[in-house]
Amino acid sequence: MAKPRDLRRRIKSVQSTRKITKTMELVATSKLKRAQDRVIAARPYAAALAEVIADLYAPELAERFPLLRQPGVTDPGRKPGGRTALILITANRGLCGAFNANLIREARRRIEHLEVEGKATVDLHLIGKKGITYFKFAKRPVASQRIDVGDKPTATQAAEVESGAVDAVDVVFSQFKSAVSTPPTTLRILPIAPPRTVEGGRGRQKAANYILKPSAEAILEQLLPLYVRNQVYRALVETAAAFLGAQRTAMKNATDNAGEMLDLLQRTYNRARQAQITQELAEIVGGAEALKG
Repeated sequence: MAKPRDLRRRIKSVQSTRKITKTMELVATSKLKRAQDRVIAARPYAAALAEVIADLYAPELAERFPLLRQPGVTDPGRKPGGRTALILITANRGLCGAFNANLIREARRRIEHLEVEGKATVDLHLIGKKGITYFKFAKRPVASQRIDVGDKPTATQAAEVESGAVDAVDVVFSQFKSAVSTPPTTLRILPIAPPRTVEGGRGRQKAANYILKPSAEAILEQLLPLYVRNQVYRALVETAAAFLGAQRTAMKNATDNAGEMLDLLQRTYNRARQAQITQELAEIVGGAEALKG
């Protein structure tokens, strides 16, 4: 059995650790609500923008706008593989469980799929220290990297994410479903997929009868870059909220585990202290009896 002095030292150490994890849990909880509000505010706009582009989509417009061209479909001259920009969004900090590891694993899976099955050349763009550190250790060439995107992403930062001249753009981010459900997700941003056709070969029915002024071409010319920036922005805010949710969960688990460890150490300390007192009393009684004899 450990000595009471050593047990007291361990109890103080665990108490200090629990204070830190509890504080980090409270900070993450306070930030999570605002981050969740940004996610909720970004989703309706992104959905409405995608719906408008789907209503405006036409094969003849796809011939003019590269962002609408599908390899081998609307653009027969473009190879199905080509160059793909993969944007990986991770956190700058840890202490969030397997959050960053899951995102990196999803990015590796996507890279392998593109290079092996899709026969594409992948340009890797990294956002966040954790992803940068991993791929630097893996000695993987990186097209660009940045660490200035924090817990409050902005539309300006989303617009600054450049991918260069590529045939496709994928973004790997953490989809925020709830504070405890943040699965890693791969989203194909470019080229923009045409609306799906229903059975019988007919396209989706238009949600509204648009009167287009000045023209569909002029509208798409403004909407397509806005759509791309909005998709990147949505991925940034969802990952930021997911990170805070994962960090809060991890710190709560750590705080609970520290509490259980303190209970066990306290019981062990009490038994050790009781055994020590019993031994001291036995020695005193033994000494008194020896004096009498």
